[in-house]
Amino acid sequence: MKKLSDKLLDILEQKKILDKVHLKKILNIHKRKGGSIGKILISENVITHKDLMAFLSEQLNIPPIDLSKYTINPDIAKLVPQKLAFQHNLVPVSKIGSTLTIAMSDPTDILAIDDVRAIVSPGIETIDVIIASDNDIKDSLGRLYGSPTEDIAKIISNAETAEVEVLEEEKLDVGEVTAESQKAPIVKVVSLILNEALRGRASDIHIEPCEKNLKVRYRIDGVLHEALSLPKENQNAVLARLKIMSKLDITETRIPQDGRFRIKLGRKEIDFRVSVLPIAFGNKIVLRALDKSNLSIGLDKLGFLPQPLKAFKNALEKPFGMLLLTGPTGSGKSTTLYSIVNKLNTADKNIVTIEDPVEYQVEGITQIQANPEIGLSFANGLKSLLRQSPDIIMVGEIRDFETADIAIKASLTGQLVLSTLHTNNAAGAITRLVDMGVEPFLVAASLILTAAQRLARKICPRCKEKVDIPRSVLERIANNTEIDKLMKRGPFYRGKGCSYCSSTGYFGRMGVLETLTIDDTIRDMVIRKISSAEMEKYAVSKGMMSLRDSALEIFASGLTTLEEVLRITTEE
Repeated sequence: MKKLSDKLLDILEQKKILDKVHLKKILNIHKRKGGSIGKILISENVITHKDLMAFLSEQLNIPPIDLSKYTINPDIAKLVPQKLAFQHNLVPVSKIGSTLTIAMSDPTDILAIDDVRAIVSPGIETIDVIIASDNDIKDSLGRLYGSPTEDIAKIISNAETAEVEVLEEEKLDVGEVTAESQKAPIVKVVSLILNEALRGRASDIHIEPCEKNLKVRYRIDGVLHEALSLPKENQNAVLARLKIMSKLDITETRIPQDGRFRIKLGRKEIDFRVSVLPIAFGNKIVLRALDKSNLSIGLDKLGFLPQPLKAFKNALEKPFGMLLLTGPTGSGKSTTLYSIVNKLNTADKNIVTIEDPVEYQVEGITQIQANPEIGLSFANGLKSLLRQSPDIIMVGEIRDFETADIAIKASLTGQLVLSTLHTNNAAGAITRLVDMGVEPFLVAASLILTAAQRLARKICPRCKEKVDIPRSVLERIANNTEIDKLMKRGPFYRGKGCSYCSSTGYFGRMGVLETLTIDDTIRDMVIRKISSAEMEKYAVSKGMMSLRDSALEIFASGLTTLEEVLRITTEE
């Protein structure tokens, strides 16, 4: 193995990928921590998993395999115990006669091969090894065996975590589960889950009971990643701990519950919105992390392009009227609206919001929690808050005709109304209101701007590399004139994946905005019930940047990838 690692280092030196300074650093890390030279090179972003696979395949004459395109028979998986497979990061692929083929990321690990040989059934005489990437093997192991469940004490001992301070927590005593939930290991593991989520920039924490374990996943940059798996016997205590923190009834397991809590971590205070849902194997809990410091950065720091942002700001200078923000769930609509409200929050204005649920609690703003079960719907809440002499009203979402009708009439009587809708583009918001039953002349008179928003993942700055994109690929999303402009703007980039971005190639997100300013021509189109497609066509002719145009501009600037452009925008 030493000779092979030396050979790898020699090749990297010859190709000038590794200089003497970096070589010394790699050797020092290896001396200090041990482990595979290949994995150290990957962690230090010197080479990729793919590069290491190619080298080992060539030197050892072992074929590589793409496990993401290969379906493994579950019966084959039973030939190697789960614990052994996870311990050595290997996966059984096939069995032909008395030969078992296993995929490994490090085929030089003779001890692992010997362990497999010693433990498989007597009918296996030969162990063949093929090479697969580390990530592919982990994904395959997850599909075949599920996640390895660690003892809760081991999880705590292997992690350094600061204790989180729950603010204004009520101490409850409702029996054995509560007592268990307040024991040090449970308190620490919940603190660990919250700590790791915030450290990893997670927007949501999913804690999901499964048949044999309790699975924890984090949503980072809009994508879910599995974090850890807890023993089934600790499930009730962990869930009870979170319910106590959220001031929820821990004895109620049959119906959905909603709560919230606030923690202090260092100098930061983070709100968590909690949703509890009964599922087959217990109560699933989803926590949404709400960091109020994100609201104070202002619209300019959300990543919007100057042109749509200018139209947005111009609309906010109007004393009354309605501004609608559209987009799917998780597209950042709430953050944008709260950033606006936070900016407009001055002593001379009465700002009232009605939401379901209240996401961010902002000082100086009157916030109403809608509760249809007791008759406090969006529509009823709006009627009541209009008697409170508001200057600015924020409605969490327009869901029905009654809410739309009251909100529009409020905007016509001197209030600035901000709200959201679920439509694909800015023009679609106009026709959606008409489809709800609102009179076209009221829509035309009240609207000042509609906007559509998406969130695009940004390329990781630490593993950013140039990439060639053939013209034939660009032809699928743009016309010849646009392609010529894009080619002149190049080069294009992608993230190859590193430890900083958890091998995703992306780090952080930025807003993509489409703004449709309502002018006299649009108002005439609304009254004549012209289609949203025609409205959009007219707006583009007047200089509006569509979502696709905005996303392509960000791509041309080297901030995101073509895959993200295609993911967040629809065909036009």
